[in-house]
Amino acid sequence: MNIHEILKEYWGFDAFRPLQEDIIHSVLEGKDTLALLPTGGGKSVCFQVPAMAKEGLCLVVSPLIALMKDQVESLKQKGIPALAVYSGMSFFEVKKTLQNAAYGNYKFLYVSPERLETGLFQEYLPAMHVNLLAVDEAHCISQWGYDFRPTYMRIAAIREQLPGVPVLALTASATKKVQDDICEKLLFPKTQQRFQQSFDRPNLSYSVFNVASKQNKLLEILKNVSGTAIVYCKSRKHTKEIVDLLVMNSINADHYHAGLNNEDRNKKQENWISNKTRVIVCTNAFGMGIDKPDVRAVVHYDVPDCLENYYQEAGRAGRDGKRAYAVLLYTYKELDDLQQQSDIRFPNEAELKKIYTALMNHLQIAAGSGEGINFDLDIAAFTVAFKLNILTTTYAIKALEQEGLFSFNEVFFKPSTIVFTTTRDELIDFEKAHPELEPVCKGLLRSYEGIFDFPATVYETQLAKFLRTEASVIKKELEKLKGNGIISYTPQKDKPQLILLQNRMYADNYVINAADYLKRKQNFEQRVAAIIDYIKKEAGCRSKLIAVYFSAVSVKTCGICDNCIREKAIYITTAEFERVSGQIFQLAKEIPVTVNEILASLKEIKKEKVWKVLDYLQAEKKLVVNKEGDISLSK
Repeated sequence: MNIHEILKEYWGFDAFRPLQEDIIHSVLEGKDTLALLPTGGGKSVCFQVPAMAKEGLCLVVSPLIALMKDQVESLKQKGIPALAVYSGMSFFEVKKTLQNAAYGNYKFLYVSPERLETGLFQEYLPAMHVNLLAVDEAHCISQWGYDFRPTYMRIAAIREQLPGVPVLALTASATKKVQDDICEKLLFPKTQQRFQQSFDRPNLSYSVFNVASKQNKLLEILKNVSGTAIVYCKSRKHTKEIVDLLVMNSINADHYHAGLNNEDRNKKQENWISNKTRVIVCTNAFGMGIDKPDVRAVVHYDVPDCLENYYQEAGRAGRDGKRAYAVLLYTYKELDDLQQQSDIRFPNEAELKKIYTALMNHLQIAAGSGEGINFDLDIAAFTVAFKLNILTTTYAIKALEQEGLFSFNEVFFKPSTIVFTTTRDELIDFEKAHPELEPVCKGLLRSYEGIFDFPATVYETQLAKFLRTEASVIKKELEKLKGNGIISYTPQKDKPQLILLQNRMYADNYVINAADYLKRKQNFEQRVAAIIDYIKKEAGCRSKLIAVYFSAVSVKTCGICDNCIREKAIYITTAEFERVSGQIFQLAKEIPVTVNEILASLKEIKKEKVWKVLDYLQAEKKLVVNKEGDISLSK
């Protein structure tokens, strides 16, 4: 099939979205390609369609476990065989998955970046017949970006083993500096192709409000804008408090954050997608990979850290092309606090060493060992045990992760997996000897195809419903089967996971790249300055301000953001200007007058227009304002 037939057959679309077809043709021509498509712009189609059009397997690198799982599940539902390998899987599971990728009839293998250089992956890579290397969230490769992940630096190394295989790097937001860094780090040649979708969102109205009561403003927004909405907050506690406020005011709402168990997260997400819940109040853990087109409002209740995050999150509104609103609420204290964040987020070197040493001791890792080992990490328990500040510790762990010492997945969920480790004949004998366990064995075989050959993802609650019993009973029976050597059973994990990428350093050999660490701190400060500048700007189209930050070329004035509307409201014709200025001169001719007196005398004219004329006359030194604020004519 050609690419249009593939799009119709598997995705049900008659035509590609803007730039998708150009990107696909570039890939099919064998060119290394950088694609910048906004949130909801259809990035996955750009590598999935050309991969389907070619013989072989598409290797997809992604840092987001939840997104990997969602995409693999989505492909399977379309009848496209796909696999994923990520941190937290057992050696047996990883080996079986890589064998299937190398020798099975699979079209996609999703891998987390830290897996690329492992011996096991390298062993199976030559047999995979890779037709395309797709790098999702490509901005993670640049330490000058907002989400640097050093494991991404390993991607370029495998290109030597994939001669002639094109690379497609995808991201929703990257400045020109980060774009150049992506291409350099991925070893793109001069024949590279770059595609950047327009930042024009003619249906999305950006607004920024400094308000005395955020609660009242939020209620006002949600009562004036009908339809589904997202409210972003910085803390988990805040999400619950805001939901209580909304429910108290008869607004159907629910909260979502990474601290909830997987079942709750899925249920809340599904209720919102299906419009059973109108407003989802969440941390930035929500939204990645969700394509809900009819979101009418995205409200940032707290100030985001950078324009990259804000643009992605705000961009989840109005994907259906109808009018939508992106609203940011702030206080001056928040802006002051954000400017102080640099020293908090980048602890000094002595603090970093102290926390690194404490962490290695907590995990009981001996110096010179630990590489490749996976650990559960409860940060709260760790900080209590070592009497550390939890905020400083969290940012120190992030900083040490960016040094490439380990990989830390704070949002992690791995469902239970089961595979039979006995033969079918031995299983029959076992069931005869243990009739009380026969129903659960039969239930597994009937519910999970291929469970004899490959680890199956098993949900104990679903299996319990199928067998009309309790989940707690099923778990005990599965443990008995495991104890008897009948199955390999790995119960679900939902704790944060840390995987060591380097052996623990000896105390006298501890070293980090101080120069790069300082540059990352300076880049953070520049991003903070940019978001504060965006917030404080009361003139200039907000869509244009965002586009300029990302080095986009021509972007039309949106005409619907708060600044554009304000500028329309205070447009003054020459005749109006002359009439207003003449009346001001007349009022101030004899004695000084106050602004309130001028506004009262000109009450039939919009006060914004009067202010605009006053500002101009003062700038031109035609009016003088004394210490008391009285206005008089210049001498």
